[in-house]
Amino acid sequence: MGNSSLPQPGPDSVTIRNLPIQERIDWLIEHAHHYAEVYQSPESYLARERYNAKHDTGIIALKCMDGRLNLSLATNTPPGIIQPIRNLGGRFDLGWPHFGEMLTEQVYSVVRNGRHMLVLINYHYSKGDAQRGCAGWGYNTEAARDHTLRIKRQVEEVFGTIHSTVYPLVCGFETDEDALILHGSNHRDVLDLSTISAHDLTSLPASLSRLYPDMPEEMQEDLLPLIQGNIAHIEGIRKSDRTLEMVHHEWMIGIGRGFHWLHMPNLALIIGPYSPELADPLSKAGGIIAANMKTDKIPDDGFLLFSLAPYQDVGVDRARATLKSRFMAEFATHVIRSDHPKLADKINVRKGVLSWHTRALELIT
Repeated sequence: MGNSSLPQPGPDSVTIRNLPIQERIDWLIEHAHHYAEVYQSPESYLARERYNAKHDTGIIALKCMDGRLNLSLATNTPPGIIQPIRNLGGRFDLGWPHFGEMLTEQVYSVVRNGRHMLVLINYHYSKGDAQRGCAGWGYNTEAARDHTLRIKRQVEEVFGTIHSTVYPLVCGFETDEDALILHGSNHRDVLDLSTISAHDLTSLPASLSRLYPDMPEEMQEDLLPLIQGNIAHIEGIRKSDRTLEMVHHEWMIGIGRGFHWLHMPNLALIIGPYSPELADPLSKAGGIIAANMKTDKIPDDGFLLFSLAPYQDVGVDRARATLKSRFMAEFATHVIRSDHPKLADKINVRKGVLSWHTRALELIT
């Protein structure tokens, strides 16, 4: 992999998105394989083991498909600790049969081992330019925030309002500086981590106690490293010369789960297989791709449709994931071709399965 002739600039580079579609796809698959190599490395494995040994709280993040919302990176947390669940616009409903069952099973898998569960419910925005905000909500931050509060109420309806085991926490993500904005239990008080300096670190435990008087002390102690990591990350961002992406220029539609490796700004529209109605978000994603081609944000030589299904075990579970990935690819292809005929000859389909244990991606036919 180190001898690859593929371009190596950052994933948000103009160089990548202007490549011919086949070269873009080759670059993307190589990136996925590199992510798995890093995840499987001894250093990464030991970092996760050490972190879990020190912290008894499992963490799930419900968030938008936007690749800028990389909470592991933004909190200096080892990859694999924060389990992301991503969907277009961060739209979720615990009444959706598949989503509700999947979230419940993830919670059970943690609490069966005597641990707490923290559910981070995210919305995102840009303080510098509203058009760098959440396209899934039409850049309406208030609507996105109101939706996260609705999800929180649903989590409480399912798992309880005392919060002794499962704690739903609404937090904003300001993408210019990768800053978390923590909403308190009363929904009114907030802690904007972009306003906290290294000199204020000693007061953070007291601030958390005021924000979350109903949060178990052990969970507050496990939340603290994420906050400290985000403050350090923000400081690093401010010292860097990071160029902010001004426009959306997605050239890929992803459907399924397991896209952990795809934390790249404005590259992909990811649709989780959670809602009982997938045709509408797929059609909208196709419309965005068509518009990007029409306005020359991306080349018009093609786009990638990628279906992905994860599996826990080889054998039956992997076989089921294979069938799921194939079905999603066929379903998505049919929707896009039906609703956007001009894209019919521009679809490049890839299907894959992914091992939860190793994060290894395998393309299937």
